[in-house]
Amino acid sequence: MSTTPSILVVNCGSSSLKFAVFALTKELQRLVWGAASGIGTSQGRLQMSSAQGTVDDHPAQLTDHATAIERVDILLRQQTSRLDLVGIGHRVVHGGSDCDCPQRIDTSLLDRLHALVPLAPLHLPHNLAGIVAMRAHFPGVPQLACFDTAFHHGLPQLARHTGLPREYEAQGVRRYGFHGLSYEFIVEDLVRRHGPAALDERLVVAHLGNGASLAAIRQGRSLETTMGFSALGGMPMGTRSGDLDPGILLYLAGHYGLDAEEIEQLLYRRSGLLGLSGVSADMRELLARRNDIPEAAQAIDFFCHRARLFIGALSAALGGLDRLIFTGGIGANAPDIRMQICDGLTYLGVTLDPQRNRKPAPLISVADGPVRVEAVTTDEERMIATHVQRTLANAC
Repeated sequence: MSTTPSILVVNCGSSSLKFAVFALTKELQRLVWGAASGIGTSQGRLQMSSAQGTVDDHPAQLTDHATAIERVDILLRQQTSRLDLVGIGHRVVHGGSDCDCPQRIDTSLLDRLHALVPLAPLHLPHNLAGIVAMRAHFPGVPQLACFDTAFHHGLPQLARHTGLPREYEAQGVRRYGFHGLSYEFIVEDLVRRHGPAALDERLVVAHLGNGASLAAIRQGRSLETTMGFSALGGMPMGTRSGDLDPGILLYLAGHYGLDAEEIEQLLYRRSGLLGLSGVSADMRELLARRNDIPEAAQAIDFFCHRARLFIGALSAALGGLDRLIFTGGIGANAPDIRMQICDGLTYLGVTLDPQRNRKPAPLISVADGPVRVEAVTTDEERMIATHVQRTLANAC
């Protein structure tokens, strides 16, 4: 690690900074990874792991993202005599209507991203804070913004509309789609495992985690997706509501007197699995307590019900279904959730094999089923590092 050129990947959230370092080799070897959590709180913590196990895990005073980045840098340098960074990649949740691919970060791009903050008020400010701090800490290192919306940039026109008057769409009020880095990794991984012919298939990918969405994909392109204008739409999530009748928001404002900030907190922080269960936003905890707490079971049922509906809808957009891939923290690791979602999808040709569904192997459907169902671990950090690697190679 001390002599190999490396790429640092950064993912800044509201109170966390996740990172990973990859050796700039042909296959991009992951060297270390970790997180600075509890930024701006009294519960700050630094964690780092490697292929050999935990490297460090201790409390830390992290007043802001700049402090967190400084502490992460120190932690990295303690593990190597020389951190030879040749590029840094940032996950940026929203790129707007103009960003259809990763872009080198400069003053012009930062200005554009600051103007987009109203489109993603709970995500972009923290993405930008991480970028600004990294640029100050590593001023000579090329940095790349990788957008979660870029994969969906080519959505068909019909899939972009919201039903509002066109003048709003001209001002950026349209469906964008998110989790694009995850979908992009899944598509590239599919080609690696099964060859380019797999792109001809009608594919639905279910990225199910604390944030959740699904996408209909063909020829490597997003044709439809469940998230739209914001990261609130589609599936119910850990603390986010998912799709709502817009009349509910009018009712909440008129009958309960909730203002925009209160509605924002309700939809982003107090709804979803947490709001329905009254127990937790963590699917693992809900699964452990579903037999004792009826509301926990009901939250799980609603999550699975909505996923099942969206799989049917996205299959309709594709004109059928050839392959269904589950990914994300829940999708890749919760066989009970996968089984419950797929129960009732036999009309689409989806039939899971109970034994395969419990094993850590991609194929989880019956061998002779018309639809291949897989559980695959996504790797957004590797996708970002790959974009940095390609950009550096093209610049040479």
